[in-house]
Amino acid sequence: MTSESFAILEAPSVLGLFPKGVETLPEALLGAGLAERLAARHAGRIEPPPYDPERDPETLLLNPRGIAAFSVALADAVGGLLDEGAFPVVLGGDCSILLGNLLALKRRGRYGLLFIDGHADFYQPEAEPNGEAASMDLALATGRGPGIVANIENRRPLVRDEDVAVFGRRDGADADAHGSQRVEDTAIGLIDLAAVRDAGADAAAARAVDRLAVPALDGFWIHLDADVLDDAVMPAVDYRMPGGLSWDELTTVLRTAVASGRAAGIDVTIFNPKLDADGSIARALVTALARGLGA
Repeated sequence: MTSESFAILEAPSVLGLFPKGVETLPEALLGAGLAERLAARHAGRIEPPPYDPERDPETLLLNPRGIAAFSVALADAVGGLLDEGAFPVVLGGDCSILLGNLLALKRRGRYGLLFIDGHADFYQPEAEPNGEAASMDLALATGRGPGIVANIENRRPLVRDEDVAVFGRRDGADADAHGSQRVEDTAIGLIDLAAVRDAGADAAAARAVDRLAVPALDGFWIHLDADVLDDAVMPAVDYRMPGGLSWDELTTVLRTAVASGRAAGIDVTIFNPKLDADGSIARALVTALARGLGA
């Protein structure tokens, strides 16, 4: 992959969360120099449907129809970039944008998912207190949940359990306490924060990527939620937790993924610029992305 292949696509949907700042993520990272650091071209912006704050009584989700429609539109745009040989860098938005990215890949073949996130995002609608798909995106992507968002284009699942590696998750106890279905009880590969600490970031990242860089897969997508980072360096997220990865550890896992030659693209989610008063966190995130993606 050359730097010329990076194409930045704005996908500022917060249909799976709430409009309190995450929707400004693309402007913040572009303003902090992401395109220049990646030598990337700007590939446009996919506008989400209007946000409805009322929980859908049938699915118990916020904006299920809007999420489904946005996922199709995003998949069309990402698919076009893939057809051109580009490496899409999709700037969210909340984690529900994962569905559109994976839909683009599912239309093309069998792809895996490197899920770099402080949360497993594996809630079922009845256990998620606010109906936020951003807490359910991995469950939905693996085919669990209401068909309108878990079976888009009748392509359930967008990614198979055995083709997923979750990296850096640290919300296990909290998810259990709130009644989330358990990612530990599936065939999904799980390397939680404790496992990263035990093995070291290099070895843990290699283990995650080795699971995905296999002949059975046509490649894999990288999902990055900013809350995987240590709260001490990334407090600009709406659901904070203590601990997390360092900037260097994030760079390591991204470098390992890209070095495999099998990564198809990346999305970046959940960073809230409204909680970054001086822009310093945005600049640090841009630096980590540039170093991790090899620019």
